[in-house]
Amino acid sequence: MIRAESGLSQPGVSQHLRVLRDSGFASVRTEGVRRFYVVEPAPLSEVDACLDRFRRFWEHASTPWKPSRPGRACDSESGRWGA
Repeated sequence: MIRAESGLSQPGVSQHLRVLRDSGFASVRTEGVRRFYVVEPAPLSEVDACLDRFRRFWEHASTPWKPSRPGRACDSESGRWGA
């Protein structure tokens, strides 16, 4: 399902899910040959709290900022949206 929605290859999806699991953003449950991933809300709440200070800035800006390519990740070093 994720592969079809994202357009990534199966190995690409597996790599992304492993990174999410290893960083604590997702957990996995195995049933037979299937793996079910669940989003862990606590780490996302921490990210949300961290981004809250930027939201206050964006809400008060005269021109609202919107990413030029919604759904793409921002590179924290360059500040650019990924390809």
